[in-house]
Amino acid sequence: MATPSRDLAARRAVVDLGSNTFRMVVFAVDPTREVAALPGGAWRQTAELYEPVRIGAELGPDGALQPRALGRAFTAIQLFDHFCRAHGLTSERIDAVATSAIREAPNQAEILEDGRAQALLKPRVISQAQEAAYGHLAAVNSTTLSDGGVLDIGGGSMQLVRTRDRRAADARSWRLGAVRTTETFLPGDGPASKHGLKALRKHVEDELLQAPWVEDVGDRLVGVGGAVRNLATAVQHRHGSTDLGVQGVRVSRDTLEALVDDLAAMSPKERGQVDGIKPSRGDVILGAAVTIATVLRVTGIEAVEATEFGLREGVFLDRQLEGVHGDTGLAAYPDVREASVRNLAARYDDDVAHSAHVERLALELFDGFAAAGVGDGDPTERGLLSAAAALHDIGMAIGYDDHHKHGRYLVVTNGLPGFSPAETALVGQGIRYHRKGNPTMGPFRALTEKDDEARLGRMAALLRLAEGMDRGHDGAVRSVTVRREGDDVVLHMACGPDGAPVARWAAEGQAGLVRRAFGVGLTVTESGA
Repeated sequence: MATPSRDLAARRAVVDLGSNTFRMVVFAVDPTREVAALPGGAWRQTAELYEPVRIGAELGPDGALQPRALGRAFTAIQLFDHFCRAHGLTSERIDAVATSAIREAPNQAEILEDGRAQALLKPRVISQAQEAAYGHLAAVNSTTLSDGGVLDIGGGSMQLVRTRDRRAADARSWRLGAVRTTETFLPGDGPASKHGLKALRKHVEDELLQAPWVEDVGDRLVGVGGAVRNLATAVQHRHGSTDLGVQGVRVSRDTLEALVDDLAAMSPKERGQVDGIKPSRGDVILGAAVTIATVLRVTGIEAVEATEFGLREGVFLDRQLEGVHGDTGLAAYPDVREASVRNLAARYDDDVAHSAHVERLALELFDGFAAAGVGDGDPTERGLLSAAAALHDIGMAIGYDDHHKHGRYLVVTNGLPGFSPAETALVGQGIRYHRKGNPTMGPFRALTEKDDEARLGRMAALLRLAEGMDRGHDGAVRSVTVRREGDDVVLHMACGPDGAPVARWAAEGQAGLVRRAFGVGLTVTESGA
């Protein structure tokens, strides 16, 4: 059985001393699992602590941090310090960064110097450019964004990056964080005033238009930060589909404006009770939503796409991928989707050789069926089949019984950065049905399109065939070819000298599923070396 908690023993912590929330995330890294698609090795998040410190609230006239906020900040830092000491994390393995509110405060030394003297954390203040760069790294390592924009909205500031070929072409930071905009335009304990909302929209638009490139960002916008994640979660709750988290969830401009209208009619306390909105964000979520909606309107982009990654992952990956940065100038995975699959496989798969062989056979079958005129060879479907095949046995890390269901659970709970929610559901369901059962999208129907049920049927049929051909985990079937003979497809297995009777028996058992998925009969032949 795979033991990810033991294998991933090297831990690093990233602490984000944000204007709204102080948050610490611990990552475990296993550099021995490095492969070409996963430079630096496998990694996962193992712990998270956060506290809504609101250090950027009620600043003095000159932007000075106030005593009550500093008190809350020191309490959170001491909590993080105790956690790090208990887990053996030394200062060299902790990267603490301070953003907008601390960066701009004339009395920042009060928290920085005391933090450095009294705790393992040695906070460093990052510049506006660095903050934008970390948000950009989070986006390009968790989505397929190439040309478009990255929006990172926090409590004190908002960053917008224009990307071209995954690289930052332009970037700027504005004092448009949710805490600032709320205190300035949307104060009070009741519903928002129309005047305040109008004034905030105009202020954001005026600020954005100071950067001439804003109207030429592109047609895709990835949103980074807790406000974006909360808004995406709220939208998911409205649609009744929350099982897959918010990675890749698109919130359209119209949907966001409708949510703004609803939130504006509520008190801050009521906003914090909306499904998907954390109570600690109830008083500032409207300011963030109005700002994001205005960004969409000014840029002409139709939707904002949420990512689970944030500044913390950007800081972590900047170090994790420093070798890639040295080679290419960009700390980014060559292929985000491939990296996501290989990372999950490295963490949970105990028989990598078997999974790789099943993946290769599944793709030989996919290409062979397409060449024989059975199936259209859609490259997206091929990629989804590849992912499902590579991950089909990760559920064995939990147990053999029902490992097909365990595998789906691991995909759903861990997510697959770079894949849309519907694609993640297809991969998960492909794993779910790689052994038995009538393939159906089941609980994920609300996420999928009309052709996805048929796509799942084809994926499950090919994956079951490939799995059956390596039922003995011995590589007895070295390769497979496909040809069409009338209403049948003939699968010919090239085997070792002892043949592959178990593989042939297992493959022939999928004739019914192949007919339902592809509308053809199935004949299986074999030859020994």
